[in-house]
Amino acid sequence: MDQGGPASRIQDAGQQTSLPGLALTSDPAAAASLLDPQRRRLLEALTEPGSGASVARRLGMPRQKVNYHLREMEKLGLVEFVEERKKGNCTERLVRAVATHYIVDPGVLGALGGGEQEMTPDRFSWAYLVAVAARTIRELAVLSRRARQAKKELPTFTLHTDIRFDSARALNAFTEELSHEVARLTVKHQSADGDQSRVFRFVVGAYPAITKHEDDDTEAIIIPENEP
Repeated sequence: MDQGGPASRIQDAGQQTSLPGLALTSDPAAAASLLDPQRRRLLEALTEPGSGASVARRLGMPRQKVNYHLREMEKLGLVEFVEERKKGNCTERLVRAVATHYIVDPGVLGALGGGEQEMTPDRFSWAYLVAVAARTIRELAVLSRRARQAKKELPTFTLHTDIRFDSARALNAFTEELSHEVARLTVKHQSADGDQSRVFRFVVGAYPAITKHEDDDTEAIIIPENEP
């Protein structure tokens, strides 16, 4: 059972001063860059600082092309400047990727990104669960940006576990008990409005764990408007 403490901070790409494990971008141009195979190769090669020349040699790519992509990705916040280093009569400019893994904010798609506000709340709908998860990503992008600008920590909490049930009846019993317990704790700890109070959003969801992977797992999933 994995019961983590406060989750790792999620930052917008291009704003970190150290290399985090995860970066979230809400910039459409940066998202498009992450879909470019050549730029993904460059980001993978820049988990440690490197120059255009060193990366070009390592990947077997033309140095001019590498330098072009690095300049563009730096403008988009996917790559950050580290330092300049003397090498013979030349000065190399070292950069690195701002993260090792990236997530694209669903809001990049605008209205097409969807959201739970356009759907009828249904706690048994997998489509609604996806919409709530997308909202979580969007809101964390906004909150992390605000926290960074204010130079404050972003308080978050993640609890994750896998549970095995021997029947649908057992699963239903568990979800009912969990729902009642969440309602009880909400009433117990709810504070009145005030200058010192702050609203936190808790999301509880469950879905069958993936135990095997298939070739079509990366294909797009179309969610019907009336998905039950």
